[in-house]
Amino acid sequence: MSAYTNTGTVLDRILEARRASLEHRKRVLPETALKYGAKAATPVRDFAAALSRGGLNILAELKPSSPSRGVLREPFDAVALASSLEAAGAAALSILTEEEFFNGSLKNLREARKSIALPVLRKDFIFDPWQVWETRANDADSFLLIVAALDDEQLRDLIALGRQLGMEPLVEVHTAAELDRALAADARILGVNNRDLKTLTVRTETSFELIDQIPDHCIAVSESGLRTHYDLLRLRAVGFDAFLIGEHLMLAPDPAAALANLLGTAAPQGQTP
Repeated sequence: MSAYTNTGTVLDRILEARRASLEHRKRVLPETALKYGAKAATPVRDFAAALSRGGLNILAELKPSSPSRGVLREPFDAVALASSLEAAGAAALSILTEEEFFNGSLKNLREARKSIALPVLRKDFIFDPWQVWETRANDADSFLLIVAALDDEQLRDLIALGRQLGMEPLVEVHTAAELDRALAADARILGVNNRDLKTLTVRTETSFELIDQIPDHCIAVSESGLRTHYDLLRLRAVGFDAFLIGEHLMLAPDPAAALANLLGTAAPQGQTP
């Protein structure tokens, strides 16, 4: 089944730009070189285990910009952010590497991961095996797959390649039909994105609508639109294991303090931890 059709949305524009960029990068760096780099990469950290601990597991996202909000944080220091979010209790990090629309970079990913002990997800628009090899060669521990951007064969093949390299991908869905396709492809970490990537509107109700269809053996991640400790408690109560939070942290004057508030670990006002 081929589910992806170009309809001129933001997602389509991003994918079109990513395909053009990929063609250039493939000419510059052949897959054989990436495979060598993947073999020389640092050992994979257990992303799935980090998201399935007891309690509130936050996948904190380092995102310089977004198509919906523009620049989120400036200056942007990936290493300082990674270290402070790890200290504040993040379970893992998600790092944007798409350059044109999100102002991300693989350099941010490499340098941030080197400075912490947490597993790191590469957040990008991945549709080609070359990108999966590139992900591992740059020391990432997992990567995002967006069901809306892939056909069934691509989805199965990219999940399988990730596992071959020791990386369990986060497979993102927006609808019940996409969730069915992800499960048919044997996805094990399922992200429900409350933001519709075609319209950029956010509905946290999407997570509540889809959670009953996610099997207990899968890790369920709610993404986008989460701003309070109470939001996380409600979603944890219905079965979500982890929560991807980016813009809320990046827009905060102190992202580490904002993370502590989400976790419910912040010291009462006027006191120190």
